[in-house]
Amino acid sequence: MRFLFRPPAHEAAELLSLPWDQPLEEWDEQLLLEVPQRGISRHVVRFVASGRHVYALKEIAERLARHEYALLSHFEEEGLPTVSVLGICVDRPGQQEAILVTRYLEYSMSYRWLFSSPRAEHSAELLLDTMVELLVRLHLAGVFWGDCSLSNTLFRPDAGALAAYLVDAETVERHPTLSAGQRRYDVDLARERVGAELLDLQFGGLLPEGIDPITTAEGLPPRYEALWEEVTAEQVFGADEQQWRITERLQRLNDLGFDVGEVELITSPEGARLRVETRVAEPGQHRRELLRLTGLEVQERQARRLLNDIVAYRAWLEQKTGKPVPEPVAAHRWLAEVYQTVMAAIPPELAGRLAPAEIFHEVLVHRWLLSEKAGRDVGTEEAARSYVANVLPRTPPEVTTPSVIAGRATGR
Repeated sequence: MRFLFRPPAHEAAELLSLPWDQPLEEWDEQLLLEVPQRGISRHVVRFVASGRHVYALKEIAERLARHEYALLSHFEEEGLPTVSVLGICVDRPGQQEAILVTRYLEYSMSYRWLFSSPRAEHSAELLLDTMVELLVRLHLAGVFWGDCSLSNTLFRPDAGALAAYLVDAETVERHPTLSAGQRRYDVDLARERVGAELLDLQFGGLLPEGIDPITTAEGLPPRYEALWEEVTAEQVFGADEQQWRITERLQRLNDLGFDVGEVELITSPEGARLRVETRVAEPGQHRRELLRLTGLEVQERQARRLLNDIVAYRAWLEQKTGKPVPEPVAAHRWLAEVYQTVMAAIPPELAGRLAPAEIFHEVLVHRWLLSEKAGRDVGTEEAARSYVANVLPRTPPEVTTPSVIAGRATGR
């Protein structure tokens, strides 16, 4: 047998003791994790815990395993929204297929889990919008998916919204750019697969009433075309409109969750044409700013939400002290006096149910609801206590959150 793994090496070393010479279907149940409501796969897929990580193991032909391993490695380096690949095992005894190893995305959920969860407040429209955004990002990078579906996508909560990640790159093709025909074909494949998966949910009694699978799936292509036009269209305007038109366009792209690369402005006596290069990587403007100020690593919408709270806290400090408060000072005090206070209020048995930044976002939403009801600002501490007592316990534990992984890996 041969193993090919990407750094960090210690993760690969932890996995080498697994019975790679045996078919995945025959592995001891004690070695495996049961991931609830995961998507449907054409291959044998199993999940294992090692240290504080969960890994997905997929049996697949060696040629496809090497293809997927190489693509996912490049995607990760480029910052595309895909799962992270760790390695492959080939030349297994008895002409067994290779095994591809990817890291299971922390705090992520399958579409089946989203619809079957007691907290299933995410609509089918939100799910489609999230998938469309993922597909646009991939197409901007010259990635033809060829198998875009709900089953091949993982979703992660991001400040009340969702972020989508490509899971299966078996059919992916990489090109310098995609033609309009390639993009349309990829979108049509996605529409067919999503419709079939929603029908499957309906037959299983998991699809909420009022959602028509076919009508919902048919809405995917126009959503895609609208977003693609928004992020790629060349804009024409008068010479006297340059400054505010450019600002408006860049702000609109940021609001849609896209970062901006190079901006090209071509002027002539007739007017101006604006071309914007939209970055294909995961958005990062707010994530980088929050990391700089606080050291917290979170998702983009979560970062935007937390930065807004820092701004509000800074304004409160300045009103309280009657003098300006530097941004780094306000951020440091917010981290110690607000964010960490909320995190300390979360009991250990509930801490792993959502990502910490998502918990903080939900506490802020809960604070607003309580304040509306009470007719006064109840404050973050009071909101956190109420949230821990009444909301967070209703969030079912996900098997792949850190607290559950730690217990599973140590045999508790």
